[in-house]
Amino acid sequence: MRKVGILMGSDSDLPVIRKSTDMLEFLEVPFEVHVYSAHRTPEEAISFAKNAKENGFGVIIAAAGMAAHLAGVIAANTTLPVIGIPCKSKNLDGIDALLSTVQMPPGIPVATVGIDGGVNAALLSAEIIAVSDEALAARLMAKRKADTENVLKKDAEVSAMFNK
Repeated sequence: MRKVGILMGSDSDLPVIRKSTDMLEFLEVPFEVHVYSAHRTPEEAISFAKNAKENGFGVIIAAAGMAAHLAGVIAANTTLPVIGIPCKSKNLDGIDALLSTVQMPPGIPVATVGIDGGVNAALLSAEIIAVSDEALAARLMAKRKADTENVLKKDAEVSAMFNK
């Protein structure tokens, strides 16, 4: 199974990344995590992207706040799928990062999840890898079934409170 590369522009993004790593661990998807900044360590970020496929990665998650150029820099240097996580900052609540991540020019796509969307980034990366991994696809389906059952249980509890 191919690995998920997880990059964050700063260790301040770690709480968001932890949501991704927890979900990938739950799904038994291998991953590797690094702190590479598009602005402060561009050579390292570019090297990671250029060598990712040969190093066993199948998809890359890139989380960054503010200017949030990390996902775009990574996508410009690999043909692997890149999923951007715009991270919330104290200045504009992550709207700046969302717009920077989602507004990529034609030819350099970045799939973008919601602000601080670590769980969805992990799920999307697992779905991409599951295209060629039936066991992972089955684990994803089992998770969806469990999620459905949890919502229906909550519906029954709320209905019992109000629908007499």
